[in-house]
Amino acid sequence: MAIPATKKWDTKASAVSATTENADLVEEPRFLEMVKMHFDKAAKYTNVSPDLLSFIKECNSIVRFNIPLQKDDGTLEILTCYRAQHSHHKLPVKGGTRYADNVSISEVEALAALMTFKLAAAGVPFGGAKGGIRMNPRNYSRAEIERATRRYTLELAKKGFIGASIDVPGPDMGTDQQIMTWMKDTYTNIYGDKDINCEGCVTGKFLGHGGIRGRQESTGLGVYYGIREMLNRKDFCEKAGVDVGIDGKTFNIQGFGAVGSWAAKFLVKDGGKVTTIVEWDCAIHKASGFDIDDVIEWKENEGTLKSYPNADKIEIEDPTKFLEKECDVLIPAAVERSIHKFNAPKLNCKIIAEGANGPTTVWGEEICEARGIVNIPDLILNAGGVTVSYFEWLKNLQHVSAGKLTRRWEEQSKRGLYEFIKGKKFDPAEHGGRDHKEEFRGASEIDIVYSGLEEIMSASCHTHFDIALDKNTSMRIAGFSNAIDKIANSYKESGILF
Repeated sequence: MAIPATKKWDTKASAVSATTENADLVEEPRFLEMVKMHFDKAAKYTNVSPDLLSFIKECNSIVRFNIPLQKDDGTLEILTCYRAQHSHHKLPVKGGTRYADNVSISEVEALAALMTFKLAAAGVPFGGAKGGIRMNPRNYSRAEIERATRRYTLELAKKGFIGASIDVPGPDMGTDQQIMTWMKDTYTNIYGDKDINCEGCVTGKFLGHGGIRGRQESTGLGVYYGIREMLNRKDFCEKAGVDVGIDGKTFNIQGFGAVGSWAAKFLVKDGGKVTTIVEWDCAIHKASGFDIDDVIEWKENEGTLKSYPNADKIEIEDPTKFLEKECDVLIPAAVERSIHKFNAPKLNCKIIAEGANGPTTVWGEEICEARGIVNIPDLILNAGGVTVSYFEWLKNLQHVSAGKLTRRWEEQSKRGLYEFIKGKKFDPAEHGGRDHKEEFRGASEIDIVYSGLEEIMSASCHTHFDIALDKNTSMRIAGFSNAIDKIANSYKESGILF
């Protein structure tokens, strides 16, 4: 749908505003401090030397710069921009691009660090990065967002902070396919004649510009895969005090944007019930569970769930109170530090499944652990988006979509195998006139994306729960310690240049 240049831009990212953070949270560690505290705790479970640990922990490169934005009314506004490259043990580095009014240098450094360890834990061969512009996209027109995006990309290119072999931004809070495509177009216009792989400079693009099927739902789908795998483990369910399986479980989701809504769709399809949805401006509850497609349609049409008619209860004054609604699994899929020492004692869930980056504070997690609430951390569960971005990057480098070269061969092979076993040609007349094309068809791009994502997410969840059991620690510390070991081994094998 075309958006008029005069209309304020809505990227349809998670609707939970970053400005809703409880003022009392100043008493808790900042996000960057939280990441470093997790790192220090996990480092004790490794045999890595202190000097190498110090090198792995710190951010390699950070750039901060200002860009001018000429607004639609002719006035000039100065926007502050950031890009952090945390680790170069693998290249390129990879991480999202965030447009929000609270973007800061410490936040992008924290998110870049978290991305490094997330990628290493999942086995995705990138270093971690993060960037963004300090601006709330809801306050700007489409044309203004485009001008800011193109100038931001130009400055990143001038500074060597973007490129398929250097640094590959992707979407994040406040950004989407359109913004990623503008970034790709700007970079291509600058370097397209010199870089045959220029299309791979960013991920999360429109399909016609090198994007990949399945990217939009990938983070939410990854959350679903992770929850499914853990709820299918008897030992995990015994630890959490729940029955095995998703069927019949109740879910409370904070943030009904790109992550929360897709996770909800897949969970409900598998027999779960989403009973509570918490947004920045309201929260809704329905004991029997929501029709997720109906909720999504209402939000797309109305822009809010404040007046959603099919809810038992609606809370507008303090939506975060509904985080305390009883459920089996609480999924914070909004912003950092949503679960903290002030609300952790009041939660009525058995499992926290982190769909957002850094949604649980250090003290909040300690309280939850003491209460027996099991946490599936962002380091593991939030890796779906960057995993499919890896697939998109590979597609851009290979210049061909997954399945295009093999799909017909697979169909012919399946049909040939059937005919070999039967000893005769396949005859649709023997099957009620059906040609069984669906059964014989080869894998398409989205089939391969879903399969690859399921493999990586499933393996990561099982690996890190096993490590947690072996080391008698949390899954978060298991993920961090495994990531630290992998990065340390990378440096030990390659050596450190000069």
